[in-house]
Amino acid sequence: MPDSVPTPPASPATPSGEHWPAPVARQPVRARVSLPGSKSVTNRALILAALSETPCVVRRPLVSRDSELMVGALRALGTRVTELPSDDPEVPDLSVTPVAPRGPAAVDVGNAGTVMRFVPPLASLASGDVRFDGDPRARERPVDELLGALRALGADIDDEGRGALPMTIHGTGAVRGGEVTLDASGSSQFVSALLLSGARFTEGVHVRHEGPPVPSQPHLDMTVEMLRAVGVRVTTGENAWRVEPGPVRASEITVEPDLSNAAPFLAAALVSKGEVTVQGWPEHTTQPGDALRDLFTRMGGEVSRSGEDLTLRGTGEIRGITADLRDVGELTPTIAAVAALADSPPASPGSPTCVGTRPTASRRWPPRSTAWAGTWRSCPTGCSSGPGPCTAGSSTPTTTTGWPRPAR
Repeated sequence: MPDSVPTPPASPATPSGEHWPAPVARQPVRARVSLPGSKSVTNRALILAALSETPCVVRRPLVSRDSELMVGALRALGTRVTELPSDDPEVPDLSVTPVAPRGPAAVDVGNAGTVMRFVPPLASLASGDVRFDGDPRARERPVDELLGALRALGADIDDEGRGALPMTIHGTGAVRGGEVTLDASGSSQFVSALLLSGARFTEGVHVRHEGPPVPSQPHLDMTVEMLRAVGVRVTTGENAWRVEPGPVRASEITVEPDLSNAAPFLAAALVSKGEVTVQGWPEHTTQPGDALRDLFTRMGGEVSRSGEDLTLRGTGEIRGITADLRDVGELTPTIAAVAALADSPPASPGSPTCVGTRPTASRRWPPRSTAWAGTWRSCPTGCSSGPGPCTAGSSTPTTTTGWPRPAR
């Protein structure tokens, strides 16, 4: 999950299913691609639309299991969500008509972090009981800090002391709100969840973080920016965020393309001396994927803009770099893979290309491949990837939703 530290699996992952042979580029890759909508923006937009004083249309949302689970959760609480025709027949817009949340209701979070964390604060505003549960894996994911914060703000939650799913929120129709301190080092979503619904709390919400650094600052910036765009007053400080009580006024929210999904396509252009154009790249955005422009330029690519299109051209050179990816950890696999093909070391002598990311995330990758090109090393502050012998191999496929498709 982009804005969380991944929870280590209970036991080592075992590859299952048939191996998938990765495609080989025998000539420069040239393509023009259209990206799906951002999951992070889509699910924040749906929460804000459900809290709005007026109906709202969410345009170009991501079509995926996580977004469908979010829609299902809002419908369970009484919000009316209907599909509208759009300029893309495969991606309908969503019309959201807010209704005061109510129970009894049952919310299936699946394994969607945004649903299990963003919806409970909204459900705390419901009249009646709201029960949360999900996939077996969801019961292993942390929500204890969020539940403790909600209790401190006045919510009545029964999780039988687990600090995890399943749980039931006994809603009274309102949440007092006020000031709360929590440790959000496990996930920036703990903070975002409180901020998104905070304007509807009686006293608003003032969140303070105490503990190790909060991961994924760009996702917190995204939450704050989206709140301000719908008229919510938000102030921020060092490890502190305040949302004033007041109305949410969202009439239309357009979802940006998911820029992190561009990573493998831009990487293909870089390593094959090709050229890939991504349509609809925002000029200004809080998405972590926007860092690809700088990272791939530093690694030897040439990046240019033409209107709303962004193009990366491979120059035939792949340079090693030292990069701090702690705030953009979702880019780590692609950057590390490209680093393995670097033809020069980074600026720091004697060091391989460094990928500074959260150790819990870096140590889990790349064990699923039967072969690895280059060298990989985990360390207390992250991991490093450098040039080395390239060997053929295969990897176990994973199911992906909302995959980019060729532009039309």
